[in-house]
Formats: sequence, C-alpha cells, structure tokens
Amino acid sequence: MSSLIELGPLQLVVATLLVVAAGVISLVLRLGIGRRLAVAAVRTVIQLGLLGLILERVFALRHPVVIVGILVLMTIFAAREAASRTTKGYRGIMLDAWLAMAVSCFAVGGVVTQMVVGVEPWYEPQYVIPLIGMILGNSLTGIALGLDRFLDHLSTRHAEIELRLAYGASRREALAAPLQDAVRTGMVPIINAMAAAGIVSLPGMMTGQILAGAPPLQAVAYQIVVMFMIAAAVAGGAMLVVLLAGRHFMGADAVLRLDRLGTTK
Repeated sequence: MSSLIELGPLQLVVATLLVVAAGVISLVLRLGIGRRLAVAAVRTVIQLGLLGLILERVFALRHPVVIVGILVLMTIFAAREAASRTTKGYRGIMLDAWLAMAVSCFAVGGVVTQMVVGVEPWYEPQYVIPLIGMILGNSLTGIALGLDRFLDHLSTRHAEIELRLAYGASRREALAAPLQDAVRTGMVPIINAMAAAGIVSLPGMMTGQILAGAPPLQAVAYQIVVMFMIAAAVAGGAMLVVLLAGRHFMGADAVLRLDRLGTTK
C-alpha cells in the first residue's frame, strides 16, 4: 500500500480557492453568509494549525499528566459549546453538560482504547487523543440536541407534566416522556450516519486510514468501532445530561419549577 501523500503550501492554497468559490456563490446569490464563511475558514486554519503544533509536542512528551490535562480541557470546551447551542438555559447548565460529556466520553473511550484497541501504554496520545476527540465531537451534537429538546419539552408541554403530577405520578414518571423524547432526538444524527455509512458516504476515519495506506478491511474495522463507540457515548451522554437537568426543575417534592428556566446561560 502507498504511504500518505504529503501536502504543501501550494496544495493548501488550491484548497483555499474552493472556499473562496463558495464565498463568491454566497455573494452572487446574496446569501449573507460570506462573512461567516470567511471567519469560519480563518478559525479552521488557526485552530487546526495550533492543534497540529501542540500535538507534535504532546506526542513527543508522551506524559500521562499532560495527556489527561488535554483531555479534560477538551471536555470543557466541548461542554461549553454544547451548552451554548441550546435555545433555553438554566443556572448550572455548563456543569451538567461537562459532567455528562466527561462521564460518557471517558467511560466509552476507556473501553475502546483499553479493551478493544488495546492501547499500550494506556495514555498513548496517538490513539487516545484522536479517539476521545471523535467521541467528544459527536457527543457534543447529541448532548446539545437532547438537552435543547428536553428544555423545549418542559417549556411547551409543561401542562402535560403537571397533569401527570396531579394524578399522582412520581418525579421519574412525570419526566419519563421528556427524557425519552430528548434522548431520541440526540440519537438521530448518529443513527442516520450509521444507516448511510458505506452506501451514501465514506466515514471520516475510514477515509483517513485508506488515504494513509491502511488496508480497506482494517479501515472498515476501525470505522465500525468508532461508530459504535459514538452511538454509546451519545446515548449515555444525552440520558445523563437530561437526568442532571431534571434535578433543577423537579426535586423530591415532585413540583415543576419552570421559574428556573431562562433563555440565557
């Protein structure tokens, strides 16, 4: 198998022209997204460039404290992004998003890196950081969708919840429907991705490994592991964040506290 073809400045310039073309289309059709596209492109270059420089140093150090510190920092930024994507909020939403993100991602990531892939040592950055990063990136979307759906359910269908409580439903029974709705919504993107994988699209990790010269079947095996671990992390994270959020709006007294629900975080 051939090795990965290296890309230089000229190739990156040509790729940049593709984004410029998208910007021109935006101007011609007056879509109003030209500035946002330009800012996103600049951020992509800066953020990925800095990440590449940092990872080179991290891979060279291979120190467990540094690796764990980076992973924790990644979860914080992911939780912040997830919390900011909800249309409604409450006091403590950032902490809840971080706890759900950290528990689900580290639990699933630990199983994959240690029991499936068998990474040695356990903190090997070449495997741990990319795998956890993929879990975080996809969990971010699932947790954000699930949390947003849960808060929207509380806001728009609170009468149904209060009716269940009036008929003697427990806290768990009253919040069962919002929880199910939220987790179902959070799972939609990964379920769609799994259903389309290999037929409509070639997933990212599989494509990357094939470009790097890995045998196709080995790339497929890794991609299957990745998609299954993402599904588990999204399901666990969405369920956990909803359970954590539910504590703020209904305690042991089974009284719905919508006064704690706001539109800003």
